Amino acid sequence: MSKGQHWPPEARVFRDPRTGAAVRQVTSHPSVHHHPFFFVPAYDDAMRRLSFVSHRTGSPQIYAEDRASGDLLQLTDRPDLAEWSVHPSHGGRHVYFTAGTSGWRLDLETLEEVELARFQATRLRDEGMVGAAMGTTALSRDDRWWAVSYKAGGESRLAVIETRTGRHEVVLGRDSIGHMQFCPDDPDLLFYAGPLTDRVWLVRRDGSGNRRLYARDAGKNEWITHETWIPGRRELAFVDWPHGIRAVHVDTGIERRVTSFNAWHAACNRTGTRMVADTNCPDIGLQVFDPRDGAGEPRALCFSEASSVGEHWKGPFPYAKGPVKVYAPQHTHPHPSFAPDDSRVVFTSDRTGHAQVYEVFFLS
Repeated sequence: MSKGQHWPPEARVFRDPRTGAAVRQVTSHPSVHHHPFFFVPAYDDAMRRLSFVSHRTGSPQIYAEDRASGDLLQLTDRPDLAEWSVHPSHGGRHVYFTAGTSGWRLDLETLEEVELARFQATRLRDEGMVGAAMGTTALSRDDRWWAVSYKAGGESRLAVIETRTGRHEVVLGRDSIGHMQFCPDDPDLLFYAGPLTDRVWLVRRDGSGNRRLYARDAGKNEWITHETWIPGRRELAFVDWPHGIRAVHVDTGIERRVTSFNAWHAACNRTGTRMVADTNCPDIGLQVFDPRDGAGEPRALCFSEASSVGEHWKGPFPYAKGPVKVYAPQHTHPHPSFAPDDSRVVFTSDRTGHAQVYEVFFLS
């Protein structure tokens, strides 16, 4: 099997026995599958395609489900794909990814791969399974700017690429840079995660205005993680594990409580009116809540039954004295995120013994 190969539809629909919600299993091949990371859209705006990664050929490759036919199409066939770097464009024509030490743009109509940027990189990712080691990338809401981090010796660098031309510039260098996200209301503003003990940072697209947005309370041994924007509010939300989610306004610095249940990975819909989160320790299912009202009362959407591997989540913040090795294969985590039309949530689960991609639909 190779690039351009069509696979017949694999979908099946069932009801969650505890919530009654309709769940659609998108993939079924006995291998690892996952959609992009929770703050990266899996669909284009028109929902013509659902993008995901599959290991069915023996290595991670990009695939898409054609929404009209249900067919699965293999989009890449290369040995060096960074599988968590995948970022579909909002307009639906391209998928961006990193491979080797370069940033690539894939044309979904022709399957042509264009090398947009080659970095003077030692490697693109940190060592390990979490944070900067995942190699996630960020695409602005207008699809014009693409942010990629990489390692050059002992320094982490943030490069911003103009997608039309491939012109790129290193705008920041420091000890650790990961999980970049453009503000949905301002394409000139990015969040990025710094070191695990000091994560919450902002920088302008041109590299100016680099600043800490929130300082972790080391005295309380706070575990600050899994940041995401709340659209329409210029607020950045973050998980205060396992105590819930808080948010900070990027202009005023005003901090507020969003919700108080054990939200793990949380993402907003396009309008900032709903948020969905998976849960862990204990797993109480995928929960939906209002991120605006200060209460964030959760309602169970479905139960992913993912194994959510990562023993370190059961204890206190483990990185206070420096990096530690953890075993946390990301394809075992649900990482839920909304479809553009707000009709469903995509998630990953290894409930069958192999990680598969699912959609759960909202009850009418």
